Parts: sequence; structure tokens; C-alpha cells
Amino acid sequence: MKALIQALVRTHLPRLAATAALALLPLAAQAQTPSIIVASTTSTEQSGLFGHILPRFKEVSGIEVKVVALGTGQALDVGRRGDADVVFVHDAAAEQKFVDEGHGIEHRKVMYNDFVLIGPKDDPAGTQGKDITEALKKLAAANGSFVSRGDKSGTHAAELRYWKAAGVEDKGTDYKECGCGMGPALNMAASSGAYVLADRGTWLSFKNRADLAVLVEGDTRLFNQYGVMVVNPERHPHVKTAEARQFVDWVVSPAGQEAIASYKIEGEQLFFPNADK
Repeated sequence: MKALIQALVRTHLPRLAATAALALLPLAAQAQTPSIIVASTTSTEQSGLFGHILPRFKEVSGIEVKVVALGTGQALDVGRRGDADVVFVHDAAAEQKFVDEGHGIEHRKVMYNDFVLIGPKDDPAGTQGKDITEALKKLAAANGSFVSRGDKSGTHAAELRYWKAAGVEDKGTDYKECGCGMGPALNMAASSGAYVLADRGTWLSFKNRADLAVLVEGDTRLFNQYGVMVVNPERHPHVKTAEARQFVDWVVSPAGQEAIASYKIEGEQLFFPNADK
């Protein structure tokens, strides 16, 4: 019996060991795949841009990008805590403050699009035109229904700037803050027939439009710049600086800029690269 057991061990143990080693190979490969965390805005994710460009970056770099999509203010807070390697957002003033306070390095312009005022096609407040401040004055005077992101995002910050520029303090009783991303805010506006400020990229990719339409566009104040930066490794030594720099360098490179420009929905370009401007 002892001899039989020894023979079985000699016969099957190498096979079992090989099977176990093969089972561990995917885990080992996964452990060796470099990755970074990018804290970004809901607009870059919900518009579909990241789904378009990140596979290209991984193909050339081997680096997997994990996106944390929040409002710009929250994304910057993630960077301040050192919970991301890269921040990719759209609020120039907040970005500069982030850098000035020592939280970010290698700040670069990446791309732009614009904000648009969305509202019911019949435009009961009479906002349609090219002047965002005049539109908001009319909206407030009519006590029109408005959905605000209310989440300290880049879009929310822009909206508050426009209300201030319009000299409007009382936004009316039907001004609602959802504390939500761009997609949910658009859904709320669609379901209630409200007005909402949106970035054009998310609007173009938004499917549940109901009776909504673009009412105000073309005002130079609606320009929407996006920037990217590496989280400062002097503040947070665990930041994957080399991989983060690879991502920043790629997204502002000709290849990265071409990838951004090539993202279109029904033939319409959502973002316009301007890293070299």
C-alpha cells in the first residue's frame, strides 16, 4: 500500500503543481499590470471620452487607468488627500489654487468645449439667444424652473459665475440644487421641463432629452477649458509619479490630442484639443 501511494504521488504531484501554477498566472499578470488613479469630472466619463481614449493609452503604455468621476471640486479634494495620481478637471481658478497650494505639479491645458443653456423647446422664460447673463436675468424674472448641479463641480462653479455676472441674487423659488452629476441633472431637467447649464460633451451624449433643446450658446463666456496635472509626490510619496507623468505626457502629445479630437457622436466633435496653444 505504501508503495502504491508513493507511485501515485510521483505520478500526479507534478501535474497538480503545474495546474496550480497555471491557475496563478492570471493573478500574477494582474499584479504586474501597472495602474494609476485619475480623479476627473463626470463630464469626461459620462460623455464617453474616457471610454474612447483610455484603451489607446493602455495599448501604447501598458498602464491601466482607473477613473474616479466626481465634480471638479470633489476631484481636487481627492487629489489633496493623495487618493489619486492624476487630476483631470475643468475649473481654471480652482486648478491654479490647487497648484499654488502645492498639491499638483506639471499643470497642462488639454482640451476645451463649451457650456450651453438647455431648456424646454418652447422656452417659456424667453431665454434663447447668445447672451448667457441676459438669459439668466429673464429666467429669474420669470421664476423659471432651474436644476443646478450644486456639487462644487466645474459646471456648478461656472453657473454661479454667470448668475453673479447677471447680477441675480434671487434665483426664484423653483431653483433646485441636486448635488449630482451632469447626467442626473439633465435627467431631472428632462423629467420636469426645467432649464439646466450643461457641458456640450455630456449633452451630445445624453439620450433622454425629452422636450429639451439648446437655447443659449456661442457666448465667449461659455468657453470650458480642461486641465490635467500630477498629484505632488512631495506631499504624497506613494503617488505613482512615473506612470502619472506618462499619462499626462501622452494626453498632451500629438497622439493623445488626436485621440481626443477623433471622439465624435453622430459626426459631431465633443472636445477640441489645445495642449499646444
